[in-house]
Amino acid sequence: MDFSEDIQSLGARVKKSIDLIKTEEATKQAFIIPFIKSLDYDVYDPTEVVPEYTADVGIKKGEKVDYAIMQNNKPIILIECKWCGTDLDNEHASQLYRYFSVTESRIAILTNGVIYRFYTDLEKPNQMDSKPFLELDLLDIQESLIPELKKLTKSHFDLKELISTAAELKYTREIKLILASQLIKPSDDFVKFFTCQVYSGRVTQNVLEQFHIVTKMAFKQFISEELSKRLNSVFDKDNIQSEIDSENQAPDISSAKSLKQKDDARIITTIEETESFIIIRDILKYTVEENRIFYRDTVSYFGILLDDNKMRQVCRLYFNTSQKYLALFDNDDKKEEKIPIGNIEEIGNFADRIRKTVLKYEAISN
Repeated sequence: MDFSEDIQSLGARVKKSIDLIKTEEATKQAFIIPFIKSLDYDVYDPTEVVPEYTADVGIKKGEKVDYAIMQNNKPIILIECKWCGTDLDNEHASQLYRYFSVTESRIAILTNGVIYRFYTDLEKPNQMDSKPFLELDLLDIQESLIPELKKLTKSHFDLKELISTAAELKYTREIKLILASQLIKPSDDFVKFFTCQVYSGRVTQNVLEQFHIVTKMAFKQFISEELSKRLNSVFDKDNIQSEIDSENQAPDISSAKSLKQKDDARIITTIEETESFIIIRDILKYTVEENRIFYRDTVSYFGILLDDNKMRQVCRLYFNTSQKYLALFDNDDKKEEKIPIGNIEEIGNFADRIRKTVLKYEAISN
């Protein structure tokens, strides 16, 4: 398995067994040690991973951090572990903060085996920042974080590059969190900024209250319109490529028309179907090239295919009834298995099986 598959596999393990883990030690064995292994460090080699690493702090002797990942006999990553039922928001990482200041490590991780928070010292040298530069949630893995996480692996570890990347990740993350909170509940200062740009009168409290509603509405409409543009851009690009390919290749009369080419006026491609297509493409972006994933909309289902080949069904979406279904084809007999889902976000729960299907087709072709 490659690195992305390792992380996805670990995420699946956490989902399956999290309710069975009752102690910190069990969390280490079931979740955290496999995570360290996924970074390609040998947990059984004391020159690479040291459990209960001693970090004397002032007059406190014998202070120990749960794990230290080593390089050239020096710690490069410190890891403090908590039980998987611990809310990390209630943990101030004070122990990790102390350990960080007395070792040569520039990277520290606070984790409960499910959520991993990565820290460095961007604000003050040799003092761990109060906020992480990266956060990984194994119950909700963001594919965009995988390349950043890979920089912590043994073969890719470059401290200078990592610290440089950390600054961008940290401040980008913080700005995104601020924007998300403003979308839910805009602050007076946020609303006032926009009000002063568009309203020429005196900004009274009543005016500000009115603009709270207007700003929130405009914010949501802007995001919705940008998403719509992105979807249209993706499909327009695919249609152009499809037309180019069809001009350069002999027509395949056995294939149904792909993408937005439809023969039946009853076929309506919905927003949910197009958003699902993007989700599935995102799931597969580290498995195959993006331009090899196609869709075909039919009267009864919305199909996702590899290489626009009807013999390479990746999955199908049945969204035409009140109960939505995701159909998978990772069985040996290639028969579809229809699974009920509540919303399109649940497609991510089956990412491993979707990848498995594509990898199976790739193995056959090779």
